[in-house]
Amino acid sequence: MGKAKKMKTKMQMLKINGDNFSDLETFYDEIDRVLTKDLNWKTGHNLDAFNDLLRGGFGIFEYGEPVTILWTNFSKSKQTLGEKQIDILIDIIADHKHIEFLTKD
Repeated sequence: MGKAKKMKTKMQMLKINGDNFSDLETFYDEIDRVLTKDLNWKTGHNLDAFNDLLRGGFGIFEYGEPVTILWTNFSKSKQTLGEKQIDILIDIIADHKHIEFLTKD
């Protein structure tokens, strides 16, 4: 009997666009757009809720499913949100081992 080949599925790419927000509140709106779908309730707009959404299970990808997040216009986001806030957000993303995180200007 032949060996079964493992099918490798392509990871979903999710894009956060730095042009779509101008402060922390509109950043959370962008996160809702990127990480949620068809929710019948409003997500919290805070760091704890951001962390929860990154886990998955909110209509875009399953809980713990490997995904790639590409943050475009990243330099603009640094200017908009500030270096300290960006560092906090990146640390939260980095805690999720199922997420491959990329930036692009």
